[in-house]
Amino acid sequence: MRGVPNYHHSYTFLFFLFYVLILFPAFSISANTLSATESLTISSNNTIVSLGNVFELGFFKPASNSRWYLGIWYKTISKRTYVWVANRDTPLSSSVGTLKISDNNLVVLDQSDTQVWSTNLTGGDVRSPVVAELLDNGNFVLRDSKNNNPDGVLWQSFDFPTDTLLPEMKLGWDLKTGLNRFIRSWKSPDDPSSGDFSFKLETEGFPEIFLWNRESRVYRSGPWNGIRFSGVPEMQPFEYMVFNFTTSKEEVTYSFRVTKSDIYSRLSLSSTGLLQRFTWIETAQNWNQFWYAPKDQCDDYKECGIYGYCDSNTSPVCNCIKGFKPKNPQVWGLRDGSDGCVRKTVLSCGGGDGFVRLKKMKLPDTTTASVDRGIGVKECEQKCLKDCNCTAFANTDIRGGGSGCVTWTGELFDIRNYAKGGQDLYVRLAATDLG
Repeated sequence: MRGVPNYHHSYTFLFFLFYVLILFPAFSISANTLSATESLTISSNNTIVSLGNVFELGFFKPASNSRWYLGIWYKTISKRTYVWVANRDTPLSSSVGTLKISDNNLVVLDQSDTQVWSTNLTGGDVRSPVVAELLDNGNFVLRDSKNNNPDGVLWQSFDFPTDTLLPEMKLGWDLKTGLNRFIRSWKSPDDPSSGDFSFKLETEGFPEIFLWNRESRVYRSGPWNGIRFSGVPEMQPFEYMVFNFTTSKEEVTYSFRVTKSDIYSRLSLSSTGLLQRFTWIETAQNWNQFWYAPKDQCDDYKECGIYGYCDSNTSPVCNCIKGFKPKNPQVWGLRDGSDGCVRKTVLSCGGGDGFVRLKKMKLPDTTTASVDRGIGVKECEQKCLKDCNCTAFANTDIRGGGSGCVTWTGELFDIRNYAKGGQDLYVRLAATDLG
């Protein structure tokens, strides 16, 4: 004779299952990793959380936007702040999407199992299954499951920034692979797709970073002078933050690191073209902006034309370098300095040319400048004098009284003067204009 079904146990199990689903709708899969046998889906609301509970990766849908994206944000910060988006230009059109590992690649699939994003790795010597891991610095890496060595990473999100530079990320060039890492703004505050503005490091001449609006340069950091960028005098070393600029045969990069693990800082490019450095203030539960650029009219690229310099403490802000005069006096008088300045006296190579010393300056655009780090300021002056095409020179490094040599052989532009900061710039003048 069969026993009577135990409905009590069935109801108890169903109640328990309902309780778990209601109270714990979102959970992390395998903590900080995604294995080749796991997947992350929109419908399950799963996320991957870094080991120290700093960053979280998952699918999200911005406000006023019906599309879905795979991204990374801070886990414990009350204001949801996205720092990386995988499929920014190939969003999911519905709430059906999957992140998984396929053929040793990370892929995002839509409702039709069509690939909308991939790490696009080809070849390689991978002898064991790969695993994806979200690190506490915000880097999402794909590596061999048996290789925890940082040098053994097959792919990393840090190589493909969105609009944010995090500590330990590099902005600039990997000269071995030709990879150029740069940040690009969101299209709007609610649209992660590629916007109009980008912040890119240029390696030509004396490397510096430019802010672009589509195909036009709008702001320039100036070159690195050993302490900071020439055009960012307020960029002082902080107790908890260290800046680094590397120039070698393998890379030309800018990065920063934070020395305290409980401090969150980021450099972001807004959809309106504003570079902003933020630090999270826990007591205020808010991001504090303590640096931004462009700051004023003098930060605008080529504001005062060739041989003109900008000074925000003068009126008008555009001034001609000593020995120069406005190219178009009428327009200059209307406070439009874009035409720049011209020499009062033509140079006479070997005929007594000299240099005027301009203090506290942002160095001119250095994309066509020449650099010799092996000589000092005196040798640099002689080098410039011997070259009839040389128009100016300066030190490449201002530490310890100055060292290195950068020279210009063309027109000088995008120069500004600071009340504090900057560095010395020596501009070539005819003998009659030196007095």
